[in-house]
Amino acid sequence: MTNVRPNIRHAPHPLATSPRLPYVARPFTMSTPRFTIYDTTLRDGTQGTGISFSVVDKIRVAEKLDAFGVHYIEGGFPGSNPKDAEFFKEAKRRTWKHAKISAFGATRRGKMKVEDDPQVRILLEAETPAVTIVGKTWPVQVVEVLGVTLEENLAMISDTVAYLKQHGREVLYDAEHFFDSYRDDPAYSLATVKAAHDAGASLVVLCDTNGGSLPEFVAQATRDVLAALGPGTVGIHTHNDSGLGVANALASVQAGAVQVQGTINGYGERVGNCDLITVMANLQLKLGIPVVPDLRRLRELSLLIDELANVPHNIRAPYVGTAAFTHKGGQHVHAVQKLASSYEHVDPALVGNSRNISISDMSGQSNVIVKAEELGFKFAKGAPEVAKILAEVKRLEAEGYEFEAAEASFELLVRRSLGQQRPLFELEEYHCSFRRAAQAHWNKCEATVKLRVNGQPHYTVAEGDGPVNALDGALRQALRPSYPGIDAIKLDDFKVRISNGQLGTAARTRVLIDSTDGDEHWGTVGVSDNIIEASWLALVDSFEYKLGKSVPQS
Repeated sequence: MTNVRPNIRHAPHPLATSPRLPYVARPFTMSTPRFTIYDTTLRDGTQGTGISFSVVDKIRVAEKLDAFGVHYIEGGFPGSNPKDAEFFKEAKRRTWKHAKISAFGATRRGKMKVEDDPQVRILLEAETPAVTIVGKTWPVQVVEVLGVTLEENLAMISDTVAYLKQHGREVLYDAEHFFDSYRDDPAYSLATVKAAHDAGASLVVLCDTNGGSLPEFVAQATRDVLAALGPGTVGIHTHNDSGLGVANALASVQAGAVQVQGTINGYGERVGNCDLITVMANLQLKLGIPVVPDLRRLRELSLLIDELANVPHNIRAPYVGTAAFTHKGGQHVHAVQKLASSYEHVDPALVGNSRNISISDMSGQSNVIVKAEELGFKFAKGAPEVAKILAEVKRLEAEGYEFEAAEASFELLVRRSLGQQRPLFELEEYHCSFRRAAQAHWNKCEATVKLRVNGQPHYTVAEGDGPVNALDGALRQALRPSYPGIDAIKLDDFKVRISNGQLGTAARTRVLIDSTDGDEHWGTVGVSDNIIEASWLALVDSFEYKLGKSVPQS
């Protein structure tokens, strides 16, 4: 058979060229087959820039997903690399409570018997209860990329699904580029998924591989496939290239899809996949579709997977981000205290998150009252203490301070405003020097600190990797005799920001320091025209916050 398309010319789908039609969501009813979540973090997610898991990490991720209640966990392609092969060996040794582990592969090669294809054999050797195979849907890819006829492609799909089914595997079929194909050639696109369905695939999964589709088109295409195959036969796999990964998945679900494939935190190639964290929350809280036993562990899961992937958590992530239920504007805080739903679309506790009231130059008295109550202070609205604290916050923010990530500094501000904070020491002077010996190729930074603690003079010197490290060492030496608890305090992170960069090297510098004693974490801030002074202020606040709690206050 020649390697060309048949003479039959199929019309493009009307939604691909005609004006957009009104989209009416179809409510999901639980009379349809069970709804499932399919996680591909360990395969599709690891194709994302900067995402990598060791074998141990992959097993830990899978165990956490299983405990959370995810229904399918795709471990990767067992023949692609030693790490994936080892994962499947380890997975066979474990008992999975909720999830089915799935191996991922492709349809048989063109012009080859399925039983002779080594990659199909590897899928069986993985001994997973489920196997997911991907096949070509788009005619142009079939002819130009695979180099086979359209009829041969249909046989490749059908043969592979049937063969795996004969060997006792549940088979899910991923229709690659389905929506791009469906725009060009609806008839052939439907023929490919029908071939998989008729051969025994438990689900055909429609893939928006390029992430360029819109919800209306995704919903209509899903309905068309369901009309051809029957209810309970379709899943959805979307990418986020247009920022619509979650929206497209939900549109398909409302049109009748009974499985969503995606990744935790939206990891994936290019800009990422559909974010299962957001999807699961929307399915359960917005559409009333039960998908996992306890959604209150959602934030915990999101943070844990980020930690294992060694990537920063997105503070603005829907539902689970630190900022998801943070209120900054004074009017918002005032309203949310009276009626939470006025600025919160769900109760944050439902997803394991919590409300956070931040302090800034946009704050009103409500912000101060709420934050002060968190610190153990009780103020009535309109109290002069509140006005005094608020005025000090606004003054400092005008100078470049920010207290959103420096709550320890804010607590000290409150205590100082109320006259309840006694300084740990009286500073006389400090000095930093930096020397570089060009010929000897060494650098040296030295700091001296001169202060009084309880009236006793201390003069200490320390060297460090940089000026802040040297100042930290000298200050610790001076305070240690009176405050031995200082040794438990560790500086976790040090961030420098320029608050008015248009001034160039004369710009004001904001330094944020994150500290911990192993049990508690706290943030402090310092601002100055001089980076050393800003660092000193943040460093002193860190020690004042922790050590000051053990000092009797006047």
